[in-house]
Formats: sequence, C-alpha cells, structure tokens
Amino acid sequence: MEVVRRAVPAIAPELAASGVAPALARVFAARGVRSTAELDGRLAMLPSWAALKGIDAAAARLAAAIERRELLLIVADYDADGATACAVGVRGLRAMGACVEFLVPNRFEFGYGLTPEIVALAAQRKPTLIITVDNGIASVEGVAAARARGIDVLITDHHLPGRELPATELIVNPNQPGCAFPSKHLAGVGVMFYVLAAVRALLRKRGHLASREPNLAALLDLVALGTVADVVRLDHLNRILIGQGLQRIRAGRAQPGIRALFAAAGRDSDRATVHDLGFVLGPRLNAAGRLADMSVGIACLLADDEKTAAPLAAELDRLNRQRREVETTMHEQALADLDADVTDRYTLCVFRPEWHQGVVGIVASRLKDRFNRPTVVFARAADGELRGSGRAIPGFHLRDALDLVAKRAPGTIARFGGHAFAAGLSMAEAALPQFCVEFERVAREWIAPSALQQTLETDGELDAEELTLAFAQDIAAHVWGQGFPAPVFDGEFSVIEQKLVGDRHMRLVLAATGRRVGAIVFNESGPLPARIRAAYRPEVSEYQGLSSLQLVVEQWEPGS
Repeated sequence: MEVVRRAVPAIAPELAASGVAPALARVFAARGVRSTAELDGRLAMLPSWAALKGIDAAAARLAAAIERRELLLIVADYDADGATACAVGVRGLRAMGACVEFLVPNRFEFGYGLTPEIVALAAQRKPTLIITVDNGIASVEGVAAARARGIDVLITDHHLPGRELPATELIVNPNQPGCAFPSKHLAGVGVMFYVLAAVRALLRKRGHLASREPNLAALLDLVALGTVADVVRLDHLNRILIGQGLQRIRAGRAQPGIRALFAAAGRDSDRATVHDLGFVLGPRLNAAGRLADMSVGIACLLADDEKTAAPLAAELDRLNRQRREVETTMHEQALADLDADVTDRYTLCVFRPEWHQGVVGIVASRLKDRFNRPTVVFARAADGELRGSGRAIPGFHLRDALDLVAKRAPGTIARFGGHAFAAGLSMAEAALPQFCVEFERVAREWIAPSALQQTLETDGELDAEELTLAFAQDIAAHVWGQGFPAPVFDGEFSVIEQKLVGDRHMRLVLAATGRRVGAIVFNESGPLPARIRAAYRPEVSEYQGLSSLQLVVEQWEPGS
C-alpha cells in the first residue's frame, strides 16, 4: 500500500487565524472546509427544510391526514437507514396526533421497494396514504398500483432516480431533478426528519399543535444512527445531525431501544462514538433485515421502555452473531473462487448458488476493501433470479455503471438501483456471464490503472508540541466518517519498547524528538525494527479512569 499526503489548500492559514489549531486547520482544509462556519455543529446551522422540492405539498398532505384522523402506513426499507427512518416517522407523526402504522417488506419474499405485491399487502390495512422511507423513487409500478386502489403515496427517499419518476406529486428527495436543497447527501432518515420539521411548522401555523408541540430533536439519536449506518457522505449537514444525536446519547437521553442496543453489545452509551453507531449498533440492526425480518429492529427502536427493548436488542445481537458466521464462510469461499492474482482485473464478480442473499453486500464491501476494485456479489433468490449487491471505489459511480451496462446489453439486468458507492441489482442467472463482461468493460473505460493501486492518505507530519493528549481530544470532539475521514498523520519514530498482546497485536512505546508516546499496531505479531516510519491516528486511550494519548498505527515500514 502506497502512503501519500493530502494536498493542503491555501485556506488553512485563514482557518488557523480564526482560532482553529494549526494542525486541525490543515486537516479541515484538506477535506474541503472553507470557513469556521462549516465546523459549527449547532442545530441552528442546519439548512431550512423549505429548499426541499415537494416538501410543501408533502407537509400539506400529512397535515390534512392528521387533522382528518386518516390511517397512514409507512413502508420502510429493510436496512438500518430504513429502520431508523421508519421509527423517526412513526414517533414524530404520532407525537403530532397522527394514526400511523408501519410495514417493512421481508427482503426474501418481496424484494426491495414499494412493489405492487407490497401495495396489495398494505391495502389490507386500508390506509389512505402510504409513506415510503428510504425507498420509493424507483417504484413506478408500485405507486401506480396504489393509486389504482385509491391510496395516495408520499415518497421520501434519497436514492438517485431513474429515467422515470413514479406518478405522484408527493416526492421529497434531495436528488430528484430540480431540487435546490444544498445537501445531496441526506440519508433516508434525514429526509424523513426534514419532512417532520415541515409538518410541524405547518401545524403550528394552523394552531393545531397548541400545547403538545413535539420536540423533534429527541429523535436525533435515531437520525444519527441511520445516517452513519448508511455510509452517506458526512457533509456539514450530516455532521451536525450526527454530532447532535451523539450528544443526546451520551447525555442519557437516547431512545430506550438505542440504550438497549448499547447494553446488548456491552458498550458504554455515555461514551458513544461514530464508530459505535457504524460498527456496533448498525450491524446489529441490519442483521434483522439480512437474516430475518426488520420488524424486530423497528420494534426495538419504537419500544417505550428498556424492559420492552431489552429482549428485542438481545435478539438483534443473536442475529448479528449468526450473520458474522455466515459472512465469514461466504468471504472465505469468495476468496477461494477468485484468482490468486487479480491485478489484471478491474472488477470482481462472484457467485455461489448456496450463498445467503442477505449478506452479499457485506461480502462485497470486504472484497472491495481488500482488492480495491468495484465488486458485485450475487446469491440466488427464492424466485430463481440472482440478487447482487455491489460496492465501488472512489471515482467509479456504481449506479451509473449499472445504468450503462443495462443500456449496452438490454435484458441483462432486470432491475437495479442505488448510488455512487453502493447499489443492488437483479437478473436471470443465465445473464451473469454477459453482465460480468460488460461491467468489466465499463470499469476499464472509466478507471485509470493508478486508481486501482491501494493508497493510504495522510495529513503529513506533526510537530512534537502538536502530538499531545489535548490534540487527540480535539480530534475526538469532531464527527468523522465517509467523505470526511478521521485524520491520519505520518512520521519517523524509534521503537523503544514492544510487547505482543492478545496473541496478535503489538503494543509499543515510540519516541520522536525526545518525546515518548504509547502506540498499538493491530494484527501485527512483530517484532518491529528499531526505527519505523508510521502512518498513525492519535487517539484518546481510557484506562482505569485515566486518559492518555495513544497512536494507532495504520501502516509502517522500516525507518532510516
């Protein structure tokens, strides 16, 4: 893996002059921050809901439904974003007096989105309005089926639309044509949160809420979880939503289901981090949709007390352990099926008929990370079709690539959808060889060979006076993630001490310019040489109530 340094724009000194620590100013500037206003995490800095195309019509329809006591039915996606969006919608609308229920399709029986089959199932409950969350922008047939039954449909989604939009005037999606909303990276749960803000404003204007106006900020823990779990780009808006949600969790004001998930995972919610949301809670919530039915996950998020939430969180924890076992087996089999050397390939497509279709996305992500190539993993569905889940590398827009394959080889792909870095598709098994050829062809046209080389970007070196616990605490105070990665620095160190811990990690004491600092290298059995050049992350280590600086070494090579 090649280590390269990020370019630092000229704005960095201006940020530093505004009071940002010089090292952090360089970090922020390299991530596109142009003013200290973009670092302000207050809710007041959120852009108004008014810029979202279609939100006025959506708010008016929901307000009318609330006033007339109509039955509303939320149809959710079966991942963590869909589950949290559903919980936000149910909790928020009920707090405003709505009669609302939810339905989440079982991915193995109904597939993705608002299909005609789901509409038929939904119609049994006799709703007057269906609200999609984290899906629906591609549900042309499903919306038509609902309208034919006299059911209105409000689509709240964030996925990229296809050539044809569903035939409803009620669409809220920042990525739909003509939408001027400043952020195109809202997750599905963020879109639903914004819709609630518009409904509340309208009901307030009409005097409907009186003394029972809901505090929508109480839902921000759910918004934060869904946003992180969906791996959307953490622009300023999303960083605000996540930061505010984490503050509520740490302050003990999270939903009972969120607290129960932390407890089931053995994590301390008082010290909740973005990592906890993305790699601890998110996978447990997703496990329900991958292996069973997401209804148990939504029920956990909707629980009104921890006594109710605890057994649901325990079941999600059990499903997650089962998911890990299935994933490990599939990953090992996928590696065995791939050639030992994939350097001549620009894409990876793997399939075994016995694989679990609920786990293909995770395996695709792991293979993409390992080989740094766009990857699609397929499994056979109950109807005999193949279901594929893909993950892409930077610079390769996965949904657009699938669209081009579908145009060049009509009939190859039956259905597809998604966004730049993640997408899903269905096809006949006989079409798989042609898809693999066409997908590889697109990648060779779009990807420069250099983009296939794995690189680790760093933010340069730190001076000795910058390498402090206070600096690590400053880093920890900000929200980092997809599109806004946590800072990584590089430098040369003497290895003063090294010790193998846990049979597979090296704990070190490093020295540079007279200062000693603790460090750890995961999955490294050593021994390391006397001097190393290391790429590392400064972190705060907590042990027996004491905080100290620790460097997490991401990559190292012998020093000079």
